[in-house]
Amino acid sequence: MDEAAARSCAEQIGAAEGRGLDVRDPDAHRAAAAAAMRHGELAAWFNNAGVGDDGLIGDLTDEAVRRVVEVNLLGTLWGMRAAVAAFGPRGGDVVNTASLAGLGPVPGYSVYAATKAAIVSASMSVAAETPRRVRVHALCPDGVRTAMLDAQTPGGLGAALVHSGGRILTVEEVAAAAVGLLGTGRVVRTVPAWRGGLVRATTLAPSVAARATGLFAAQGRRAIAKGR
Repeated sequence: MDEAAARSCAEQIGAAEGRGLDVRDPDAHRAAAAAAMRHGELAAWFNNAGVGDDGLIGDLTDEAVRRVVEVNLLGTLWGMRAAVAAFGPRGGDVVNTASLAGLGPVPGYSVYAATKAAIVSASMSVAAETPRRVRVHALCPDGVRTAMLDAQTPGGLGAALVHSGGRILTVEEVAAAAVGLLGTGRVVRTVPAWRGGLVRATTLAPSVAARATGLFAAQGRRAIAKGR
């Protein structure tokens, strides 16, 4: 976690504490939970850290694969464990940032998609195993305007598919969706909803979805060109 950004956010809130955190370290999550409880009862936990190197799986380095898995998946699992253990008698909410990529095939982002699919699965499983007062949610947004998006390989297949929805979400839209999950029993939410339905449909006929990849990629490349 970017410590400078965390401290800046805490200053804007006015009644919080900003801390740096290596999400790959389970002890760091427990320390963050302990720090949060010094300000009051812990009621919500947001696992949002994520990285994603685009490229075909055979072209990714061992280090790149390991980093994506450790940050995205292990970071989320460590965070959930720390939060569930720290919640008081009133329980609380855990929101895990997954992705539409976790609900269907995204060639060019296979490792990233695998971690996000695992986050959706883990969120559903933990939601079923925890007491009713503990609510776990998987938030699955489409492409979001972040530094990760800006770092995509120009002209790459992954970038084209991310832009195939025609509009990139803002960070504020995703944050609002995350807040909207708090206190609800909804386990999986896609943003926007229509893209979620489209992506889920591809799992019913993976071979057909694979053949349609070219059409979606062409649509994404047109959107990228139009936005320049």
